[in-house]
Amino acid sequence: MPSVPPSLHPEAPPVASTGVEGLDAILHGGLPREEMHLIQGTAGTGKSTLALCFLRAGAKAGEASLYLTLSQSAAHLERIARSHGWSLAGVTVHELSPRTVAERIAARQTILPTADVELGELFQDLADLVEQTRPRRAVIDSLSVLRLLAGGPQRYHREVVTLRQLFTERKCTLLTIADYPAEGEGGSLPEVDFHPLCGCVIDLKQEPRAFGDVRRRLRIVKARGLASNGGTHDYKIATGRMDVYPRLGAYNRPEYSEYEMIATDVASLDEVLGGGLERGTACLLVGPTGAGKSTVAALYADAAARRGGSAAVFLFDERPETFKSRTESFGMHVNAHIEAGRMSVQQLDSGEIAPGEFAQQIREMVETRKTQVVVIDSIAGYFAAMGSQDVLVSQLHELLTYLSRSGVLTMLIGSQEGLTSIGQAPGPDVSYLSDSIVVLGFYEIRGKIHRSFAAVKKRNGRHATEIHELIFAGGSLAEGSIRLQGPLRGLQRILLDNPAPACARKEEDDGE
Repeated sequence: MPSVPPSLHPEAPPVASTGVEGLDAILHGGLPREEMHLIQGTAGTGKSTLALCFLRAGAKAGEASLYLTLSQSAAHLERIARSHGWSLAGVTVHELSPRTVAERIAARQTILPTADVELGELFQDLADLVEQTRPRRAVIDSLSVLRLLAGGPQRYHREVVTLRQLFTERKCTLLTIADYPAEGEGGSLPEVDFHPLCGCVIDLKQEPRAFGDVRRRLRIVKARGLASNGGTHDYKIATGRMDVYPRLGAYNRPEYSEYEMIATDVASLDEVLGGGLERGTACLLVGPTGAGKSTVAALYADAAARRGGSAAVFLFDERPETFKSRTESFGMHVNAHIEAGRMSVQQLDSGEIAPGEFAQQIREMVETRKTQVVVIDSIAGYFAAMGSQDVLVSQLHELLTYLSRSGVLTMLIGSQEGLTSIGQAPGPDVSYLSDSIVVLGFYEIRGKIHRSFAAVKKRNGRHATEIHELIFAGGSLAEGSIRLQGPLRGLQRILLDNPAPACARKEEDDGE
């Protein structure tokens, strides 16, 4: 992943890396040092995994790191680390068991209330351990156990304040873990009362889907003294790592104003589009399946690569082998571009990839390979990967804004139902987000199917308004393997799949 952006805060405090690069990017460096922080979430959201990342980053930097576990055994925690292939060298894992404390109390036969003695003994053990190890980083897993031992909210709050003071006075950065009530159980999170005591509060959530991988999202509820990036951010937990994907809106980029033209060198096509399409714009190619949308989009990816630039093609609906075979048959040198590192063709599984993960893949292509053309094939597949219907257009708008400011020409493939050129497109309408719109379709004359090509919108500059025939033939591009023929001046109603001679249409009008 790319380097961490610099902090935008003029007086940002010293920070400790979380051990997760994407989360550090959101926090502009990490967690403020010598403060208490809180991770909250339901079971299975990765709270312990994130805590281990935090301590391992400290151990790697030579800082004494301490994991105090109250909710699970030390052996179980070590199994979690082994499942990721992690070593806990440099991390002290200590199990503070309330059961062990209770056995010591019973042996002394004290007459004081058991809850009071248990909590007092536990805090004394904790204070002794902190004095012995002098950690610079510590994790307490979890506050929920302390809440049960405290017995009441007032004492619980008082003991957490004492806990915070114990660590921060010793210049230790403390990360605490709190459990949400499970879904369907009801109730609220008592640790909300402690948010004012914490420097940062990180909320982890997971959302099951009807099909595909579970969706995990992270939100910075609070970040005292840091110019953190708000909103929700996708994350994934894989063997050996936790990947957090900051929203593209978190990266400030200046406006791209050069609008360099990209021409396909298919003269008839470039002429219809006013010389080509500009970098920093988005073009929507819409039409029924088989009309040639992906092939036309590939022309611009090929053109960028041929001129020494870079292009990225993301396929939701087609296999890379089919894409490469088809484009090569028209004289595009996709395989050579891929071998030279000038083009990337990736197939994406809409059931597995998270929206933020896809956005970060595009971001890495743009910032590390200086990609000039991005093809998303198709919008329907992209929307299927997004999941939440209420944020589909907003997420696409954020992606297109980022690509526009990065000087990238974005080719969006939109499908329509049926075989007509003007039909119902599945999913939300994204035409208003596009700078250029090209409509492709079919029409029939004397029992033969023809393809039509029409540029209906182009914000940056002129374009032809006539409809042309799109012809696919064999050979090379120089030999006319792809070309436009026309304009089709002798026909009417082509886009409605009901072509008629222009003279016949005039007679009908006169008859009316």
